[in-house]
Amino acid sequence: MAVEQQTARPRLGVFKLTSCDGCQLTLLNCEDELLLLADKLDIVHFPEGASPGQPQGPFDLAIVEGSISTPEQADEIRQIRRCSRLLVTVGACATSGGIQALRNFADHEAYRKAIYARPEYIESLATSTAVAQHVKVDFELRGCPIDKDQLLELISAYLRGRAPAIKNESVCFECKRRGTVCVVVAADTPCLGPVTHAGCGAICPAFGRGCYGCFGPREAAATQALAAQMKTMGESEQQILRAFRLFTAASPAFEQESRRHE
Repeated sequence: MAVEQQTARPRLGVFKLTSCDGCQLTLLNCEDELLLLADKLDIVHFPEGASPGQPQGPFDLAIVEGSISTPEQADEIRQIRRCSRLLVTVGACATSGGIQALRNFADHEAYRKAIYARPEYIESLATSTAVAQHVKVDFELRGCPIDKDQLLELISAYLRGRAPAIKNESVCFECKRRGTVCVVVAADTPCLGPVTHAGCGAICPAFGRGCYGCFGPREAAATQALAAQMKTMGESEQQILRAFRLFTAASPAFEQESRRHE
């Protein structure tokens, strides 16, 4: 994310598409830090933190939560992009389609008819997709939800005119740093940590559980090698499919791997 230092207070817009609001809540949960940021930024649109209203662009920085799941959202994200100098997507929904992208692997029309009494009133797309599939995105912040410290680092980097210091490493590195014993080696527990982007602090392995891939695949994720290892541990094709088809199922690396086991 290449940025230039601002001479005036930058205008920040925070937007929500299809999501649970958890990533916006992460920004609110910054609490004291949020007060400091408010001295450096003009927060001109933030539905989760203020009364809803029409966004008043232009925006120097736009933070977008949520996937594109309706025709209106496809139009909305193009409008947000047009009036934003930098656009950052946050969370699994915005960066990979989210848990709702499980619809991408099913019969969308059959689901709609089964769930809604009047399905003809429901306007939705057959797929839930990442924002980057519709418009140019300047930076992606992973997670379900995102990590508070990574969010603060991203905003601080923007204010200082530098690139965010967020490493592209796997969850395994976080396990090593916190001294967590590898659940694969010690307990023969399947874990997506080797192919998942770091950022959560390796919470699940710290409690003896395998990583669920909430932060999506890291770059050059060796998913086939990990799937082969999971087979040697006794996992079935269906279990491997389900492991890769969770919060970030529509991310290209995880989607391709899950389809190999259909």
